[in-house]
Amino acid sequence: MQTRIANWARANMPTREQMERNRFARPLAARHELWRFTRRSVPRGVAVGLFIGIFAMIPGVQIVGAAVMCLPFRANIPIAALMTFISIPPTTLFVFLPGAIWVGNRFGFHADMATVSHLVSHGAGVGQWLAWLGTDAAPSLVIGLGVISLASAVVGYFVSAVGWRWWTAHKRRTRLMRSEARDFPE
Repeated sequence: MQTRIANWARANMPTREQMERNRFARPLAARHELWRFTRRSVPRGVAVGLFIGIFAMIPGVQIVGAAVMCLPFRANIPIAALMTFISIPPTTLFVFLPGAIWVGNRFGFHADMATVSHLVSHGAGVGQWLAWLGTDAAPSLVIGLGVISLASAVVGYFVSAVGWRWWTAHKRRTRLMRSEARDFPE
């Protein structure tokens, strides 16, 4: 499974060299520290990618937003861009929107999930969606998405930091065991 994800990411993610050829992306590609995989930049990239990927909800804007947010946080751009893919349509429709509305309603707003399911099932137009957002739904959705994206960014940061430490410790133990086996053969 990991190799499939890695192969897909290699095939679909732009490289730093490709971004250097784009005049808009050149400032991002010029900063080499944003492309290195270090113990600080990877967890930051995970946090930025999760936050933008869940909060932005607009495909295309997510990757660009994550890359721009990597600048002030000195986060890893490829990891941040990859983490924005958490908000694919099935997770957006069945997890994030209902969850965001539920969380937003806990702050005193009254967005109705039945209206959302009615709009989705009847193929509502942009005008009907904008009318729905004109009610208490917009603040509920924005606050809910903000809370969920912030919580996932914090959890993602700590999980990836612990995972990075475990992975580097595992690599070091393996290297030491190989070195000892080579130095002291039986």
